[in-house]
Amino acid sequence: MLDCLRELEQHVECRRLECELEQQPEQLEQQCWFPGGLRLFPQTSNEDSGATGIYYPALGEINLGPLFGRIKPKTRDTGTKMKRYGNLFEKTFSMDNLYLAYLDARRGKRARRACFEFEKHLGENLQTLYTTLHNGTYVTDPYFQFAVYEPKRRIIHAPTFRDVVVQHAIYRVIYDIFDRSFINTSFACRIGYGTHKAAKCTRSAMQKCSGEDYILKMDIRKYFYSINRIVLRRLLTRKIKDERMVDIMMTFADMETPLGIPIGNLLSQIYALIYLNPLDHFIKRILKIKHYVRYVDDFILIGLARETCLLLRNVIVNFLRELFGLELSKSTISKVRKGVNFCGYRTWRSLTFIRKYSLYKFRRVVKAGKQESINSLLGHAKYTNSLPYMLNILKEEMIHGKNLQIPKGFRSIYYALPCRAGLQPA
Repeated sequence: MLDCLRELEQHVECRRLECELEQQPEQLEQQCWFPGGLRLFPQTSNEDSGATGIYYPALGEINLGPLFGRIKPKTRDTGTKMKRYGNLFEKTFSMDNLYLAYLDARRGKRARRACFEFEKHLGENLQTLYTTLHNGTYVTDPYFQFAVYEPKRRIIHAPTFRDVVVQHAIYRVIYDIFDRSFINTSFACRIGYGTHKAAKCTRSAMQKCSGEDYILKMDIRKYFYSINRIVLRRLLTRKIKDERMVDIMMTFADMETPLGIPIGNLLSQIYALIYLNPLDHFIKRILKIKHYVRYVDDFILIGLARETCLLLRNVIVNFLRELFGLELSKSTISKVRKGVNFCGYRTWRSLTFIRKYSLYKFRRVVKAGKQESINSLLGHAKYTNSLPYMLNILKEEMIHGKNLQIPKGFRSIYYALPCRAGLQPA
């Protein structure tokens, strides 16, 4: 693989090799074809080394069809067609599915006024949604926009409750269709996955590698604001034949800017997974990287040589720029033994801690007595080595009279902690 990447890095001219092979037709039958257009060619040097050289075509020459889903070509020329799903519009926007979508949308929000107002005339509102969706007059309401600043400034587009119901109706139908095409090391916004499993997978991969191996970590610049909606629509139509369904789905990707999708929509989460799914398959199936983990726009490649990391970074940068119009905001190359800061955790082969900023935030919410925030941060640190330290902070504040509670799932750990010097339980 290293020889292959070095050739790509040095801008080997693919046309020249193609022309040489055209002059020797008998060699064409000796080619070995792989998914995505990767080909192995006999060496063209005059010296008989007995080895097989590797040739990587330019990105424009790679057949990207297999990268958009789990398919295996039956032949080297055509290959199987990806399964596409039709007649989804009627299934998605039936009265039964709209009601189930309403139940999903109201979960944890029944005390909010928007949910209460929708529920007061539930039958009428669901019937109105059904009618407008089927006669083509449905339009989304304006978003409520606000900014959040943790850890950096982001503009959130909050949809109305009516639009949230429609998004849940779509999500209930399309999730399984697209989820089966995702690789099992893409951990964001998926049922049964999440940051805990991403950190666990990262640590497991690091344990299988030498401490002197390297980790390549990359982060995409302003990912949600850089998504090309034309490319996104093409990715959706590769799975969904129903144009009416795709039209409704794309209404929740529209923004006032030429690029980007709104942060705050339920569907934006799965759109973010779909958009980079070809990258996952490119890295796993074309570049053949064994240890690879992605969480939304952050991804790491583990257990590589430093030279390989440098070459892979250039290959991936070109892949993202030429096919998706994305740029990296930063990338780091570090040894496995030094650990990695990824998806909210600082991970080593033997230890896992939450980030320092999360510890700072935990001290702040404990001082302020914000019980919900305390529970959230303890849940974030549940499987890390930071948990005993955080519970000790909580214990000290409770000893000094702070009216706080220990979440039920953490009480056995809390009562097993030794008291610090000078602090005795009341």
